[in-house]
Amino acid sequence: MKIVKRFLLLLSVAALLIVMFNYPKLSIIAGYSAKNTASSVFLAERSLAFTDATDNNFSPVNVATDNLGNNKMAISSVFGLLTRKAIYREGLGAVLTLSEEDENAPFLKPKRAKSDNVTPFPYGNAPQKGIIFANVNYKKLNETVSSIFGKDKSRAVVVIYKDQILAEKYAEGFEENSKILGWSMTKSITSTIFGILQHQKKLSVSNKAPIKSWQKDARKNITIHNLLQMNSGLEWDENYDKISDVTKMLFLEKDMTKAQEIKPLSGNTNASWNYSSGTSNLLSGIIRNQFETHQEYLDFWYTNLIDKIGMNSMVLETDLTGNYVGSSYAWATARDWAKFGLLYLHKGNWNGEQLFDASWAEYVATPTPTSDGTYGAQFWLNVKPTFQDVPKNMFYADGYQGQRVYILPDQELVVVRVGLANMDENTFLKAIIESIQ
Repeated sequence: MKIVKRFLLLLSVAALLIVMFNYPKLSIIAGYSAKNTASSVFLAERSLAFTDATDNNFSPVNVATDNLGNNKMAISSVFGLLTRKAIYREGLGAVLTLSEEDENAPFLKPKRAKSDNVTPFPYGNAPQKGIIFANVNYKKLNETVSSIFGKDKSRAVVVIYKDQILAEKYAEGFEENSKILGWSMTKSITSTIFGILQHQKKLSVSNKAPIKSWQKDARKNITIHNLLQMNSGLEWDENYDKISDVTKMLFLEKDMTKAQEIKPLSGNTNASWNYSSGTSNLLSGIIRNQFETHQEYLDFWYTNLIDKIGMNSMVLETDLTGNYVGSSYAWATARDWAKFGLLYLHKGNWNGEQLFDASWAEYVATPTPTSDGTYGAQFWLNVKPTFQDVPKNMFYADGYQGQRVYILPDQELVVVRVGLANMDENTFLKAIIESIQ
């Protein structure tokens, strides 16, 4: 009997140690599930059943059990050992809570412009006049677009040529008004805000990063330009398969703009490219400090970019302190993501108004030193080329699971693809280009 008791005691101790060791992992798993559920249900207006079956159905997130609470709350639990909550705040999207006080804390929200449903797309949201291009092989184009649905888990594709929608397709359960999470395509939105601020002469990206805590060490030499190119030399671990800098930031931090700021140098500034979502959120914090009030900061992104070009469906989610999560959390329809691509295709000119200098489009597509020609200023590049059969001057916004806005200047093309898995991008883009003679 004593042996049995000792065995059970050892078993209990072992179980406790396993739980303690994995507790942070459980918190991140439950956090991901709660946050994604709240955003999907309350922001994108999908059902809980659909979200669990499609967006939260991969390991290890699928071990979490999701439920909806009062006041637009999502509650996720892992084996009943740990529970996380996420709340939806109108205008700011969903955010994970860290305490009960967070659930009812007051918040500011951005002022939004009304959607223009009279002007035809892309400068409004009304239907376009039908234009048939003699040089477009529509049969080949539509076959190409259809080819990446099903096994490739695409949710939406929009192909724009000379400002006209050439092809558009949606998976079952999605349509032109469905909001899609862009994940790291949000980084390109953040970069664009700097282009606009520089155009308005409110800052210069060549200036040293205005971070007070860096002024007494070598980090004081880091410029905004270095941060935009992910080439600061700062330490950062962008690993989503374990407890890392990025997972702790996204699922455990109240103020995400500080996660990268506290990191030391681990390489040489301007010679150590290292992809970092923490850097993008640090950039969001730098933008915040350009304004006297938080309301001005919240409004600027919409007034000067998002609503300015009619991306009225877009919602930029914030952290608990109200700072935009500039690394990861922008939601918009596929058509509105296409408008963002068109802004760059037209080098910052939107319906006759210059939002950023024409040179900014060249700047973001200029390779970062030591990135092997793959990265610019919060945009990805094809200089290497990564895609052998696609022009080298193509550049694109890139997000997790194959969220893409491809900008092809020579072809006057913008291609948007969003989904749940990566695909053969080279074959897809090559076929689209070949469909236009």
